[in-house]
Amino acid sequence: MEKVIIIRYSEIHLKGKNRGYFERVFTVNLEKALKGLRHEIRRQSGRYLVENFSEEDSESIIRRISKVFGVHSYSVALKVESDLDEIFKAAREVAFESGTFKVETHRADKTFKLNSLEISSEIGGRLLASNKNLKVDVHDPQFIVNIDVRENGTTLVFNQFIKGAGGMPVGTSGKGLLLLSGGIDSPVAGQMIAKRGMNVECLHFHSYPYTNLQARDKVIELAKVLAQYTCGTKLYIISVTKIQEDIHKSCNGEYMVTLLRRFMMRIAERIALKVGSQCIITGESLGQVASQTIEGMTSSNSVIKQLPVLRPLCGFDKDEIIERSREMGAFDISIQPYEDCCTVFLPKHPVIKPTLSAVEEEEAKLDVNSLVEEALKTLEILTIQ
Repeated sequence: MEKVIIIRYSEIHLKGKNRGYFERVFTVNLEKALKGLRHEIRRQSGRYLVENFSEEDSESIIRRISKVFGVHSYSVALKVESDLDEIFKAAREVAFESGTFKVETHRADKTFKLNSLEISSEIGGRLLASNKNLKVDVHDPQFIVNIDVRENGTTLVFNQFIKGAGGMPVGTSGKGLLLLSGGIDSPVAGQMIAKRGMNVECLHFHSYPYTNLQARDKVIELAKVLAQYTCGTKLYIISVTKIQEDIHKSCNGEYMVTLLRRFMMRIAERIALKVGSQCIITGESLGQVASQTIEGMTSSNSVIKQLPVLRPLCGFDKDEIIERSREMGAFDISIQPYEDCCTVFLPKHPVIKPTLSAVEEEEAKLDVNSLVEEALKTLEILTIQ
């Protein structure tokens, strides 16, 4: 009797002739997620088995699998020989000590001497006889003993289907560059896009020495959380200190955030094109703050020449974003009180509905190209496993 983990994939089965490609990427992502832990992954009729792992690693394996996009569900199972006595021993192990139950059997091996209903009846009867605290309820049981008789002479026995992360395998939908701040929103945006199969890398802007190094470390920790869902990532770090100083010195302070966002977008597009990203991703939510009005977004978008900008949180309210942040494990890091670059030289009354002509008039006071080039020279690159 061996403990194994059954993994079932999500939308991959809909991919027709391309399914093999998605399955290969999915397998690579599973291997990346379990790197460093002894295991074997075997593909078995549209599902995967994780086998030959140490019992002490089982919780770590399950935790990592739960964050792999493309997983529809998974089950911790016992693998035994396809023998009624062995199947019963496993069923007794996965059964509750008391309560109502039923047995459901899937028989892929049509040469097995009993059919599915007969196997369920036989094992259910033995469970009742062995434990007087159990009762059968086929309509609304408290637990189900699932029996899967495979074609290779083995049977899998388990008691629950655990919901996986869903979505598509990361790497099957291109590559995007996420503007990663130290806040709540952007890590959630990155995770949501990764769920649709996009390979996500991150770009962070800092304003040292106006912001401290702890703010930088905080963003690295957020990138590590995101990397659990993206099979690793890269973090590009750029200083916008000189840009903010020049805006503060030369322009109307009310336009600080709007102008800074335009510089960020210009720099992001340059980085994205250089590293092969096909879009820019932001954590903006419509109307959440002054810079996230439709006018503000229009101003930011107007400097982008070649790439689309994806805003997966645009229709979410703050409570929904916070809930997702908690679920992915980023919230407690995001709320650490270290300021990001957007708080530097923050005006008391930032412009809420900037007109493009007014923004361009303020921006004309700056040497935009020179400032962008100077910022790009500060680029640092971190690889996050």
